[in-house]
Amino acid sequence: MAKQNAIYKCDICGNVVSVLEAHAGELVCCGQPMNLLEEKTAEQEGKEKHVPIVESFEKGIRVKVGSVSHPMEEKHYIELIQLIKGDDVVAGKRLNSDDEPFAEFCNMNAEGLKARIFCNIHGVWVS
Repeated sequence: MAKQNAIYKCDICGNVVSVLEAHAGELVCCGQPMNLLEEKTAEQEGKEKHVPIVESFEKGIRVKVGSVSHPMEEKHYIELIQLIKGDDVVAGKRLNSDDEPFAEFCNMNAEGLKARIFCNIHGVWVS
């Protein structure tokens, strides 16, 4: 059974799926089950390049990826930044390899929020 709001990846073709609604059944791609990408934290690597940092600013919330800016290259970049409150994804932004590794979300309060990012090489990281 898929997990609500989880992110899965196919090891064969590289398809990535974010689950909007979870029900019975298995996520399958290229004839095999997709892999659940476990959320990693600062304990796995430290805060330098992957752990998202949530900051308040005058218009809302800013999420930066890493205390040292994450590389944004054609073959290695942050594809997704999400804000999560409780068990719900409340906002998100897709990024391209030529974007800066941050996102701003207007009219939001940081209280009770955590950030989650997806690096195309190193997987899912949470604040």
